[in-house]
Parts: sequence; structure tokens; C-alpha cells
Amino acid sequence: MAIVVNNPPAENTNNNAGFLIGAILLLLVVVLFFIYGLPYLRNLGTPQINVPDHINVNVQNQGGKY
Repeated sequence: MAIVVNNPPAENTNNNAGFLIGAILLLLVVVLFFIYGLPYLRNLGTPQINVPDHINVNVQNQGGKY
């Protein structure tokens, strides 16, 4: 007579905590990108150049040779 061993399947002890932590970290990275990344990228292409309204070009000769 054959002996049949009926082993129950292993219980799934994983409660998806890793998925929850990963989703929270991904959400945090997206929020930080919107807070810091987009303003940085927006200001990257627009340099600020200060041009004075009046430039003094009064050149005086000191009497020497050039």
C-alpha cells in the first residue's frame, strides 16, 4: 500500500510591506522633483544679464605715444 503525505502549501507570510515602502519612496521622489527639479530646469535656460543704461566712454589722451 502506498503512503500519501499530504503537505499543506506554505503560508504566504509576505504582507506586501516592501511594495508599500517602495510606493511611498516613489511618491516622495516625484514630490521632490516637482518642488526642486522643475524650478531648477525652468531657470536653467534664462541667463540674467545686467546691462547698464549709460556707459561712460570719455577717453582722454595723456600726451604719450600710442
